Amino acid sequence: MKKPLLLLLAILPFLGFSQNTQYNISSYQDDGTKAPNTHYIGEAWLNRLLSADEDLNYNITKAMFKANSTLDWHKHSSPQVLIIVEGEGYYQERGKDPVRMKKGDVIKCEKETEHWHSSSKENDVTYLAIYGGTQPTTWTEVLSQEYYDSVAQKLKE
Repeated sequence: MKKPLLLLLAILPFLGFSQNTQYNISSYQDDGTKAPNTHYIGEAWLNRLLSADEDLNYNITKAMFKANSTLDWHKHSSPQVLIIVEGEGYYQERGKDPVRMKKGDVIKCEKETEHWHSSSKENDVTYLAIYGGTQPTTWTEVLSQEYYDSVAQKLKE
């Protein structure tokens, strides 16, 4: 009788301090879901890693675009940061020349700045998009295949 009682007394203090093992865990390695062809040309997968809420004021989305795929012109109500983690693509802000983005590049786009980004003609691209708030993306203009092709030709290495 003494041994079970001593064991219970020894364990009892730890029961009140046990940790909650319910975590919100997502994986960067998941491809995500195939995006509907609403505001882009080609094939894209999106993996929402973190979503803004009352305590967290930014989102992180992993985007994977197959070669020869592009987003339409758009803007965000907050700055957006793109971290290119694999492949190559194109990036352009309204009124500026397009540039080739590649693995390791970090691009900051100011809030309310129209821009588009894409994979390159030859390569897939994977990037993390970090942007604030809960406001949806504002789509401003369709990016035509002809315009995309002209940028690809201009940036051909």
